[in-house]
Amino acid sequence: MIFLTLIASILIALVSYYQFKKEAREYHQDRLERKENAIIENINYVLNNTTYLLTTENIQFIFKDKIHELADIHSLEINFFNLNGNLLISSKPVFKMDSIKPKINSSTLKILRGTIEKRYVEFTKIDGLPYRTSYSYIKDNKFKPLAILSLPYEEDTEFYDNEIRNFLIRFSQVYFLMFLIAIFLSYFLSSYITKSLKIISDKIQETNFNQLNQKIELEEGSREINLLIESYNNMVDKLEDSATKLAQSEREQAWREMAKQVAHEIKNPLTPMRLTVQSFQRRFDENDPKIKEKLDDFSKTLIQQIDTMSSVASAFSNFASMPAQQNETLNVVKIVQLALEIFNEDFIEYSFIDEEIIARLDRTQLIRVITNLVKNAIQSLPEEQENKSVLVRIFKEDNEVKIEVKDNGKGVSEQNKARIFEPKFTTKSSGMGLGLAIIKKIIENYNGRITFESKEGVGTTFLVCFPITS
Repeated sequence: MIFLTLIASILIALVSYYQFKKEAREYHQDRLERKENAIIENINYVLNNTTYLLTTENIQFIFKDKIHELADIHSLEINFFNLNGNLLISSKPVFKMDSIKPKINSSTLKILRGTIEKRYVEFTKIDGLPYRTSYSYIKDNKFKPLAILSLPYEEDTEFYDNEIRNFLIRFSQVYFLMFLIAIFLSYFLSSYITKSLKIISDKIQETNFNQLNQKIELEEGSREINLLIESYNNMVDKLEDSATKLAQSEREQAWREMAKQVAHEIKNPLTPMRLTVQSFQRRFDENDPKIKEKLDDFSKTLIQQIDTMSSVASAFSNFASMPAQQNETLNVVKIVQLALEIFNEDFIEYSFIDEEIIARLDRTQLIRVITNLVKNAIQSLPEEQENKSVLVRIFKEDNEVKIEVKDNGKGVSEQNKARIFEPKFTTKSSGMGLGLAIIKKIIENYNGRITFESKEGVGTTFLVCFPITS
């Protein structure tokens, strides 16, 4: 609406300006023709009543006393030229005459001779003012050309310029008022029309598969809007049902996979236990002098497999339910150092800039994160590798405490990078693959994050970031 109002107003202004200019030209053209016709009638009257012989040379004598009278009557300068364009007589005062005697331009004279009407109007500017100069032939009774009549006419455009100026001022005032009204109406109408669509748009943008979505309740609305709202509300119901079913299915699938993994890990030690028991049963001889030694080996084997099953159960229990956080204010630099003291490898290096970085964290869970990352770094180093290195670095940046664990081990392959934090994923021959999943859960509980960079054959760098909270 604003655009149409603006375009319409510009077009009206342009058309009005053109119309004023056209009327001004037509007015001056008609006025010049009327004056020219009246002057020619007076000239013919003088020629018909003169005692001089009607020749070109006598024109200056015939109109010597009449030319100023005619110029005063018609308020117009009158000039007579001979047929070659040389000035014969003029009503212009002598003191205003140019030092060079006026003469009709040869091109103008050529155009005049070539016209059928034997009349030509030339547009010129004199001292910056627009002029129309009319050229026509003066003829005798036998229609023989005697001289060329020249009538310079000044186009006084001041009146029409003032009219255009006043019109544009009034028009701009009215247009400005219309423009304000158009803005108000556009805002009001667009707000009224799009209010319902805006509500629907906002609701659609807020719709998320992982949250409870609110339905739209709108009392007033067109039939089409009401159908759209109804469709959205039905979609919300279906989305909620789908989310519930999907969540239930995911939970069931996750526990099903976890149960398979746990069953598999438990079966692994059961097989050697069964074989050990059967072997001992077949070879048991109470009179054997080495019976105590064999019984001791048999017991150690069973205890070792039982410990393996116990570790599997513990890992599964830790992943299924994390212990509650016991946050306390502690020096992270000191706790990381304590966590590294359990490792005996001499290639582990620990570096820090600040002696003290205070944060509120759970001591046990922080130690668990460090030991798990360092343990994984050590295990990534091949046995035959020389110049083994595990670098643990801690520093503070952007109101966060950052812990970096870097190794020069075999790295993570490209196909495994996307699954590194998945539960039960592991590249090792033993273990359940829950370590990184557990520490990721611990870190996210503190609104922190864990990232890593790895290049196969070069090494891996894990970066843990905890927000510093007082």
